[in-house]
Amino acid sequence: MEPEVFEELMMTALVGGLVLFMAFIVWDLAKKSKAGRFGSMILFLALGLGVLGFLIKTFVIAGLEGI
Repeated sequence: MEPEVFEELMMTALVGGLVLFMAFIVWDLAKKSKAGRFGSMILFLALGLGVLGFLIKTFVIAGLEGI
């Protein structure tokens, strides 16, 4: 396996794992602070925007490499 392919696979897998771990942390924080539905929604929205930004960046870079 080429190093570039291995690096891309590991980055995707490890960043995905990190996102899941951060989601667990936010869920635990919302639960322990008794944030309620609205507070939990705000916490997950903030996390979701960060993940969405990472995904958009990935798609934009992949689109530019195809040009």
